[in-house]
Amino acid sequence: MKKLFVLLVIIALVAAFFIFDFDQLLTLEAIKSRQAEFEQLKATSPVMVSLVFFGLYVLVTALSLPGAALMTLVAGALFGLVWGLVLVSFASTIGATLAFLVSRYLLKETVQNRFGDRLAPINKGIEREGAFYLFTLRLVPVFPFFLINILMGLTPIRTITYYWVSQVGMLAGTVVYVNAGTQLARIDSLGGIISLPLLLSFALLGLFPLIAKKIIDWLKRRKVYAAWPRPKRFDRNLIVIGAGAAGLVSSLIGAAVKAKVTLVEANKMGGDCLNYGCVPSKALIKSAKIVHFMKNGEHYGLEPVEPQFSFKKVMARVHRVISEVEPHDSVERFTSLGVEVLEGYGELVDPWTVIVKLKNGETRRLTARSIIIAAGAEPFVPPLPGIEDSGYLTSDTLWEELATHDNPPEKLVILGGGPIGCELSQCFARLGSTVWQVERGGTIMSREDAEVSAFARAALEKDGVHVLTGHSALRCEREGDVKYVVVEHEGQEKRLDYDVLICAVGRSARLKGYGLENLGITTERTVVTNDYLETLYPNIYAAGDVAGPYQFTHTAGHQAWYATVNSLFGEWKKFRVDYSVIPWTTFIDPEVARVGLNEQEAKEKKIAYEVTRFGIDDLDRAIADGAAHGFIKVLTVPGKDKILGVTLVGEHGGDLLTEFVLAMKHGLGLNKILSTIHTYPTLAETNKYVAGEWKKSHAPEKLLGWIERYHTWKRG
Repeated sequence: MKKLFVLLVIIALVAAFFIFDFDQLLTLEAIKSRQAEFEQLKATSPVMVSLVFFGLYVLVTALSLPGAALMTLVAGALFGLVWGLVLVSFASTIGATLAFLVSRYLLKETVQNRFGDRLAPINKGIEREGAFYLFTLRLVPVFPFFLINILMGLTPIRTITYYWVSQVGMLAGTVVYVNAGTQLARIDSLGGIISLPLLLSFALLGLFPLIAKKIIDWLKRRKVYAAWPRPKRFDRNLIVIGAGAAGLVSSLIGAAVKAKVTLVEANKMGGDCLNYGCVPSKALIKSAKIVHFMKNGEHYGLEPVEPQFSFKKVMARVHRVISEVEPHDSVERFTSLGVEVLEGYGELVDPWTVIVKLKNGETRRLTARSIIIAAGAEPFVPPLPGIEDSGYLTSDTLWEELATHDNPPEKLVILGGGPIGCELSQCFARLGSTVWQVERGGTIMSREDAEVSAFARAALEKDGVHVLTGHSALRCEREGDVKYVVVEHEGQEKRLDYDVLICAVGRSARLKGYGLENLGITTERTVVTNDYLETLYPNIYAAGDVAGPYQFTHTAGHQAWYATVNSLFGEWKKFRVDYSVIPWTTFIDPEVARVGLNEQEAKEKKIAYEVTRFGIDDLDRAIADGAAHGFIKVLTVPGKDKILGVTLVGEHGGDLLTEFVLAMKHGLGLNKILSTIHTYPTLAETNKYVAGEWKKSHAPEKLLGWIERYHTWKRG
């Protein structure tokens, strides 16, 4: 109601301005014709005239009314250059700040809530360099000042900053106009004041803040690098530390643009994804799914079969899959593409130099203009008392440790209810292990909506996983050959005995041993970077899991493009990393895939949305495949088909999600998906049908009523 009242007052004042023809008074002809009257009034009551003029100027500027430029001329004519400049400078700044505050009060919350994700980079830029942006805009009168007032009110710039920058920035233009006003009788049009040469002069003046920023950035860089002697020449253009997803992509891009690139890897080419994560886990999931099909043959009109298998052979297949993918990430392939690959441990000794301790015992000292840290992450092991004595595995170590076992672990405890923990729990339960999954939080997969989490839990429990949410692991104990983990729930302790304990409670960025601390590079949970993936030193970048905020192979490759292009060509053009459309999938059965917002995030961010659902149990192909379970949920802008986010729970959910990732990336709405032919019968029809559900819920009922009458009339 308060906002409505303010808005009504503004509308009334603007309306009065035009109804009572005040706009006719603020024309060059009207001012010149009454100049003598104004001067006589000013001679009689100089203080009153100054105050009234000041108040009117503030009002005109605050309401974004036309006429501020002409009032500036009047100031010069009535009060002379000095006093006119004082009056206009303060009145214009106060009025502009009032317009800024009104815009902020009426619009900022609504705009930020609705477009918060898109505005996030702008907000960060304004928080960091808002004064420079504003100063540049104020110096160039090509930009309408009333628009600047309104738009800046939507940003997080501080009011006091807005005020003083506006006062200083508008001063040059104010001097020109007030000075012109002292010669009002000779002025025939505003074009005589603001000529093309003057506009060009202002434009050049507007470059000053940008030049100043460049100078300040140069001084900052000089200060950062002051303690380090810069090499006169460099051995190579780029050194990449780490040959996981981010490091491999960085190296490939660098070599593709003919830069001299050295890739340093201390362990295995391909990093976590190839050797310990994506590839082996999906291979094991597939074997477990085949076991599941065999046990549930009656679901497909077949006799159920209790599969006989050697777990050692299953694990041998996992390693065979790794070896088949391995050539894509091999030393030989990257060498053939022009990348120098060094197998050893790399450590930064200054901003341009890396010491590499090779596996053969030799040491090499390399220099490069730019360095990318792509060291990845490793499993986090909770500091539980007794855990080292009892023994444990992680998502990294289980592939080697269990490779020689003839049977899967009989009793398995998995700590963690995130994607890794859920995938491993279901997988081993299907292979015959008795699995206890322990999650400290109230739900598994807590980043998903409550109904998605509940669906996932039901799927795991159907396969035999004992899901314990709200249970905290306290300690590990050992009595002879029997090992236990003690968990606590609502004040009660419980002992879970196990053969194998797997820690899957998250992954930590690898931050130690790379020389970051010696160079003073800031690290928190990850290497701290700016929007361009630069660290404290503008020539040192970080990408992938070591940089965050996402720990996905595809986002590591995405960041690698930005880090590489910025490191090699940043002196000409730098690119901010775009995180606007990030998909991910948890590969349980059924898969849980998501892109953009889900409902709980939209509520947390106070973003208005509509939900459209389609149950996959209604899809012909899903029924034929015996996979008629799950759903798709699309969040859209209220009343529009613009997609805010999609959650898809079902068979091949990760593959089906791609159409929505493409649509969101390129601004395509549900109407475009609905009008696209999808092959029948396929699971991909899910996407078209949910678009159809949205269309039905937004059908123009009144129009359809008239069409119905038309058809009735046509029937006679």
